[in-house]
Amino acid sequence: MESVVRFRMEGVRLDQAVAEACGISRSRAQEWIAQGRVRVGERVVERPSYRLKGEEVLVVPPEERPFVAPQDLAIPVLYEDEDLLVLNKPAGLLTHPAPGVYTGTVVNALLGRYFPPQEAERPEEVRPGIVHRLDKDTSGVLVVAKHGGALEALARAFRDRLVMKRYLAITEGHPREGALIAPIGRHPVERHKMHVGGIAPRYAETEFRILATAGPYALVEARPHTGRTHQIRVHLKHLKAPILGDGVYGRESPLIPRQALHAYELRLPHPRTGRILAFLAPVPGDMAQAWEALGGRWPEGLEREGAKEVAGT
Repeated sequence: MESVVRFRMEGVRLDQAVAEACGISRSRAQEWIAQGRVRVGERVVERPSYRLKGEEVLVVPPEERPFVAPQDLAIPVLYEDEDLLVLNKPAGLLTHPAPGVYTGTVVNALLGRYFPPQEAERPEEVRPGIVHRLDKDTSGVLVVAKHGGALEALARAFRDRLVMKRYLAITEGHPREGALIAPIGRHPVERHKMHVGGIAPRYAETEFRILATAGPYALVEARPHTGRTHQIRVHLKHLKAPILGDGVYGRESPLIPRQALHAYELRLPHPRTGRILAFLAPVPGDMAQAWEALGGRWPEGLEREGAKEVAGT
């Protein structure tokens, strides 16, 4: 809607004229009039029944709040009960809205089906049930709480480091194995990046293990013990073994159109019973093909897309 609407009418009630000129209902027009958003000539008129005499009318509509709408998006469900939902997030999907991006996110898929549609001053704050997040181009296990009690319990489990997360990555180079403790902050120059050290660094710890190699490339297991933004990607760059296809912290690759990083397994206490649940998302096809194109062989026991999925145990 335009920021300002101007018009002239004669012999018509003010609320009716505003409704017709702005394409809104009469009740909404009456709200705008009561809010002092309508000027007739040089003065604000707050009486809806005022009859216009040909004066210029100026209407300043309220700024429309962005709306995060439900969308029917195909996201595989690994597990569901009355308290939580576990998804296998595809690559290319944001976890929640971001500035200027209000569609095509996991949250859009959740709205309408699990949560009511929501308006917000800042759409990026619409995050119903979101306990943790995966980067847009990272695939794999994502846990969603279905109500406030579950959200609180799951958030506490993540905060108290009671959640085990296991990622798989294909790297250009062989990283040093074992635990890496290297605080992560905002990059001092390229503000869209994170950096070891950087601005306002926070404690970050990741444990790495090489599962297989193919020449200079490696299939790496990463277990983050903290949850900093881009943590695994930044730590692997720091170890001079950036993730294959990571155009931000390494370089793009013709073998895969995104960073080869997958949230393979997650274990956590159930928010109601405390029972430990384990969820596994098989290695997706694009990562499997990239690893095989490099001449890599799969370690025994790793599940790939198309194999039987493991839900709760």
